[in-house]
Parts: sequence; C-alpha cells; structure tokens
Amino acid sequence: MLAIIVTSVVVFLIIIGLIVSATQSVTESPTTVIKENTILTIDVNRVIAECSENNSIAAFSDGDAFVPGLYDMMQTIQYAATDKQVKGILLKVSGSPNGWATQQQLRKALYDFKAKGKFVVAYAESITQKSYYLANVSNKVFLNPAGSFELKGLASQIPFFKGTLDMLEVKPEIFYAGKFKSATEPFREQQMSEPNKIQIREYQNDLWADFITQVAAKTGTDTETVHQWATAGSVQFPNDALQYKLVDGLLYWDEVEQYMRTLLGKKEEDKLNYQDVNEYAAYVKTKKNIKENKIALLYAEGNIVDGEATEERQIASETIIKEIRKIKKNDKIKAVVIRVNSGGGSALASEVILRELQLLKEKKPIIISMGDVAASGGYYIACQADSIFAMPNTLTGSIGVFTMLFNTQTLLKNKLGITFDAVKNTPYADFPSGTRPLTTTEAQRMQASVDTIYALFKRRVATARNMSLDAVDSIAQGRVWTGADAVKINLVDGLGGLDRAFASAAKKAGITDYQVVSFPEPVDEFAAMLRRFKSAGGSQMIAKAWVEKEFQTSYQWMSKIQQLISMNGSVQMMMPFQPNMNEK
Repeated sequence: MLAIIVTSVVVFLIIIGLIVSATQSVTESPTTVIKENTILTIDVNRVIAECSENNSIAAFSDGDAFVPGLYDMMQTIQYAATDKQVKGILLKVSGSPNGWATQQQLRKALYDFKAKGKFVVAYAESITQKSYYLANVSNKVFLNPAGSFELKGLASQIPFFKGTLDMLEVKPEIFYAGKFKSATEPFREQQMSEPNKIQIREYQNDLWADFITQVAAKTGTDTETVHQWATAGSVQFPNDALQYKLVDGLLYWDEVEQYMRTLLGKKEEDKLNYQDVNEYAAYVKTKKNIKENKIALLYAEGNIVDGEATEERQIASETIIKEIRKIKKNDKIKAVVIRVNSGGGSALASEVILRELQLLKEKKPIIISMGDVAASGGYYIACQADSIFAMPNTLTGSIGVFTMLFNTQTLLKNKLGITFDAVKNTPYADFPSGTRPLTTTEAQRMQASVDTIYALFKRRVATARNMSLDAVDSIAQGRVWTGADAVKINLVDGLGGLDRAFASAAKKAGITDYQVVSFPEPVDEFAAMLRRFKSAGGSQMIAKAWVEKEFQTSYQWMSKIQQLISMNGSVQMMMPFQPNMNEK
C-alpha cells in the first residue's frame, strides 16, 4: 500500500510538471496569429489587478493562459495602437468592478489609442454608471434598445456592528489617534461620525465632479446640466439616454457588428475578426526587446501584514523584502517604480518595509505610482520615495493609527457558562487578554502605544515631505484625500499614472532606453492554488472560494471584520472601511 501511494504521488507530480512545462512553453511562444482588420475586445466587467497572472493549466480549464495586470494592459493597448493589423477596440461595458483610478488610467490608454486614428466602440445590453465612465471615451457608445442605463449619483454606505456586539455582549476596547481615523467606527458607533461624513462627502464629490466632467464632454453640455439629470432622475429608459446624447444609438448586437463592418469597409456577409485582449497581451509580451538597462516595477498590492504572504495580492513584510533585496543586488536595475495599491495594515510590517526601502533608495532612485488606494500604511511605505505620483481619483493619506481588542468575558459567561481565572506573577503577564476587561493602566498603555506610532508616522511624513510637524498634523488625523487634493497639500508630487512614474524614474537614473522588469514575476494561478490548498487545507479552501463567489459583497465585509478581529491589540495603519458607493 505504501509503495502504491508513493508511486501515485510521484506519477501525479510528474504529470503536473509535464502539464505545467508544456503549457508554459505555449505561453512563452504563443501561436496567436493576428489577422487583418482585427478588433481587440476588452471586457470591462473583468477585474484588472496590478500584477499579471499566468495559468499553466489554461488548456485544461476554462481560463486564459495569461491575464494582464494594469501595466501590461496599458502596454497592450499602446502596442495595438501601432499594430497595422488592429483597426479598433470593442469595449464590453455591462459593469466594472475596478477602482476609479484604474479606470482613469485605462481611459488615458484608450484616448491615446484613438489618437492614432483607430476606433473605439462601446456596447452593452445594460450600462452601469461606473462602466459608462470608461465607455464614454469611445467614439461611439451603443445600448441595447431594451436595456438600461444608470445616471444616479454616488451614495456611500457603511455597515455598523455595534448593535450586534451589544446583543452578543462582546465589548470592543478601541484606541485610535486622529479624529478622521474611522476604521473602528463600525464597532463603536451606530452611524458615521461627523468627521467621517465630511471626508467621505469630500472625496465622493471629487469623484462625482470628475465623472460629470467626462459625461459633459461626451454629451456636449455642461456639468451642472449633467448633475441635474442625475438629481431629477431624468434617465430611466434607453430612449432617455439617447435623447440626452449619453449614447450614440440604440442597437442590437447584429446592428453594432454591421456598424463596425462599415468602419472596416466590409460587406454584410463578411466575418469580423475579434481578438480577446488577454490572448493579444500574451502575444505582445513576446515582442518586447531585451535592453541592458532595467527599471524595476515592484508591486505592493493588498493588505500589509507581518511575515510571509498567505494569500495572493498581499503585502507581507518578509515576502516583499525578498523582492526588494533582489532589486538592490541587481546592477542592471537603474531605478525602481513601486506601484502601491493598498489601504494599509500592520504598523510594524509597514515600518519594516519602509526601512528596507530606505536602504534601497541609497542605491537606486525610487518613484511611487499610486493606484486606486495608497492610504495609511500604504502611504507610510510610499512617503520617503524620491517622487510620488497619483491619479486624481486615487484615495491616499489617512495618516493615523488605531488598535482594538474584543472582550468576550460577558458573552462566554452568560451564553455558554464559561468563566476564567488565572494566577500570574507580574501585573501584565496576561496582557492583552480577550477574556477580561482592560485595567485603567492597561488602557493607558494601549493608548500610549497608539500615540507613539502616530507621532512616528507624522515624523516620517514631515521628514520626507519637508514639512513641519504642525503642518503634517493639520492634514493627518486619519483623513483620506483624493490624489487631486493630495497634490495641493504636498502629500503627492504630481498627478499621473505609471507612464509618468517611469518617465521620472528614467530621468533620475539618467537613462533613456530601458526595459521594465516586474517584481514579483506574474503569479501562476495553478501554483497559487496549490499553495493555498497546502496552507489552508483542501476543504477550507474550497469552502472559502465558494463563499467568495456566491456572496461577494458580504465576503468582502466579513474578510475586513476578520482582519480587524485577528489583530489582537497590534497597532494598525489601516484605511477606514471603504464605503460601498453604489457605483458598479
């Protein structure tokens, strides 16, 4: 039996190895042929992460061998603009799960594509408000005659759990610095505090102002008129969208295809050549030239945690430090662009990462490119770079810290009959504890710890941004700012995306011809699945995947709650709960 088991495992591993090797060879040398008059298709409803992904078993599953991240997506669109075989782009705009800053970067890439004399057509059976933000950069936007169109404004909503905790008789013990640091509000309040409403209202208005500016440009009207349409609920039916010139036509899919045939000079019976952007991106990657000088693109995406990464899209201190040290030792790398897309996390991990970046900065220039979010710990690890760039719709700042404990003593006693007793030889031997309330002295120690880290945060920013501590404190307090506002208050050096960050990095390094190399390299979906299977256990991983798929919004909230509960009194540099802005 032992021999059979061992043999089976070995054979299984060999088969998997052969599959991976064979598929990787296909991925690295794709047989994709780009036909004449190709139309590139981009499904806006797909999540566009920062880092690209490989799928070594794509041939055996329902997936793509290569899924481009944001940078590779932009490079793909840029390459398509000069590819004589590609004549246009079709955007499928039924919805968009991507952030506002990501959408801004894609808008820029599509605008540059159009500038080359090529067409962009957007179509959907139903167009959501957020997907329309990207769609209206198109030459033409078409909507199904029986479809729907959203123009309704932004509404931010946050769930509060204090009532639940009261019913369970769980008492949160919360310590924070900064009146805008509202990450703990869902556990200590039943509604938003006034400072939190102020900051949400401010950045929500900034996002809306940008949105209606783009809509006004599309419709040939002014922003006040667009705002009035939303206020009055004027757009209810497809004909309303057509009347206000929000769309260029109400067409069925076959009519959209006929329109694109006209653009290409084709006959009605001619077949259109569609090419999915993921497949085309894999083809484009093979066309890149090897250059002597390199600029590293280091991805810092996800929650900031201590130790090794246990999930994809996570900034784990030990994991990212390994990548930073690889970059530092590579003499061919002349500069570094760090793509930060994070709402923060562990204060200790943020400090450990910042220290390693300080050492890297002594060797090479560091430029920060902010994604959808670069706040709290995300801003902490970014603040001491040579230059920082953000998109106007980036959310950043949130300079503040907090910590939290949950006292379950009453819950366990009244609901389960469990009590605790202890013998200790020093006053703080069982501190912190979730089975008894904190003493006055212990609470003072917790607040002192938070205040100390907050003071350190402000000093880091003051030194890096050449500001006084009072000036930093006036824009800190945990407040979240948009990228556009962050430039005005000196938290960011300028507005721009990855393209501007690379231009700045090349200038500081004194190079003009370079190749971008990614750290870490694109993750392999199958290898990542095996790692998760090993670390989490098969049944747990499957259950988690099912819950995440079936209950997406609830899962996001529960993951955030779990993260906060598991901190066990450790100090956090974490952005507040990001409200659901009803924006899909």
